[in-house]
Amino acid sequence: MTYALLCLPFLAAAAALTLLSARRPRFGRRMAASAVAALVLLGLTAVFDNAMIAAGLFTYPESHLIGVKVGLAPIEDFAYPLSAAFAVPAILVLLPERRRR
Repeated sequence: MTYALLCLPFLAAAAALTLLSARRPRFGRRMAASAVAALVLLGLTAVFDNAMIAAGLFTYPESHLIGVKVGLAPIEDFAYPLSAAFAVPAILVLLPERRRR
């Protein structure tokens, strides 16, 4: 199994959760904030994954990668921060509101 196949469920879940939250208030504002968060997380992932791979902290078997890289980091590494940037706000808005005491 390739790392790209492992990423697909996370990306699909993030997309589904985001679509489910589309009818909640301030969807556009939330998407803008998620996009900014995604850019920041992707930038941090690029910097730190490259640094850790260059330092020899870990490697990836080439046979499990699709071959596209950002520096030394495989493109598959960027699926998780992208998923998190959109899924976490969607989950929070989909959860029932707590009653204030």
